[in-house]
Amino acid sequence: MPTPTITTNSATWTFQQNNIERLMDHAALTSAHPDDTLILAGPARWGVTGTDVAPHDQLLPIGMVQSFNAMLQKPTQPMQAIGSGRTFFVSGKAQGNAQIARLFVNGRNLLRVLYTNAVQAGIDISRFDDRAALAKPTSAPDTQFFMNLDSELFLIPFGLACFFRDKIHSKLGAFYLELCALNSYNISFNAGQNMILENVAMMFDRAIPMDMGTWGAPQGYPVTTSEDPILSQKILGTPLTFATAYPGLADK
Repeated sequence: MPTPTITTNSATWTFQQNNIERLMDHAALTSAHPDDTLILAGPARWGVTGTDVAPHDQLLPIGMVQSFNAMLQKPTQPMQAIGSGRTFFVSGKAQGNAQIARLFVNGRNLLRVLYTNAVQAGIDISRFDDRAALAKPTSAPDTQFFMNLDSELFLIPFGLACFFRDKIHSKLGAFYLELCALNSYNISFNAGQNMILENVAMMFDRAIPMDMGTWGAPQGYPVTTSEDPILSQKILGTPLTFATAYPGLADK
């Protein structure tokens, strides 16, 4: 089987034969996909905890999410100086906002999931002046439905984590949204529709890279540092390693 060639610079550009930057024969295996993405709620700051609990243990996966959007905007101002025709730029603090849409199901509603850090801290949600949930019944589990953005509960910030893997369980990256604060909640429904979605919008302080640890660790046929036993020379014509999948990237 001929080995595909890759364009890594202008001298190796052959547009009818080469892939650009990296080998794309196994792009479906090495691309990010929503199926292999996990969203979790946790403490307001990553890596800052007042207990002996590992930060990863404080994260609660948010199930039934239908859409997620996070955006960072950095205010940048073009300027000029008298005597020069060139433009330069000055920038301020990046500002972030995010939106989540989630299926409304029996169990924790979306606001309850997002505020798992308050529940883990032992806060009695029903004791706020403007309560966010019903009082906990005797010998019964905590109430699972949070509401009322006027409650003091929703002045407490929380955090969100997002993990990315590809179809062969390789880590693609992970980030943590720190100091999230809700600024809107929406739930709407119409006759004849087949589901109800809860929607929230929020602002956050910063998005920082993080290590997802062993969450989603390889199962079945794991990718090793050398060669996967299935995606081998016999199938792809070249071992699926970082060096062969992304030639030229390791030293750039």
